Amino acid sequence: MTVASPDAARARAVAATVTDPELPMLTLADLGVLRDVSLAGGTVIVTITPTYLGCPAMATMRDDLVHRLRDSGYDDVQVRVSLSPAWSSDDITAHGRQALAEHGISAPGRATRAAGPVDLTLIPARRAIACPRCGARAVELTSEFGPTACKAMYRCAACLEPFEHVKEI
Repeated sequence: MTVASPDAARARAVAATVTDPELPMLTLADLGVLRDVSLAGGTVIVTITPTYLGCPAMATMRDDLVHRLRDSGYDDVQVRVSLSPAWSSDDITAHGRQALAEHGISAPGRATRAAGPVDLTLIPARRAIACPRCGARAVELTSEFGPTACKAMYRCAACLEPFEHVKEI
């Protein structure tokens, strides 16, 4: 994170308050997509990374960052998208994982890393997860795709409550 001056630190603090449009209990900082905030002359330059290519929330994230920073007195704001390093669900902070659980959403486990090409499998991934409401490990996948492509739907066999799980990426 490039924060070289007190004003850049203030701009970063403002940007860090913007929430994710699909997971509003998380800030972009807690989600790990807020990568950098810097000042070049009078321009605030914010760098974000999408959770996956084609994420439909990117335009809203950009607009929310611009509005929040302009409302805080920064007239010239640029939002840049960086694809490298790629975002990983491992970038979600501990605070972000706690916020997900508090809102009944199962946080992702550790993402697996491949040194080369990644095999495409068409079967649902096996995940060792627990119900975010009661903690039971007896859960069943109801849909590999939830309200967004980055979440799967599960149901707890103990408390019978459905819940979302953020996929490991």
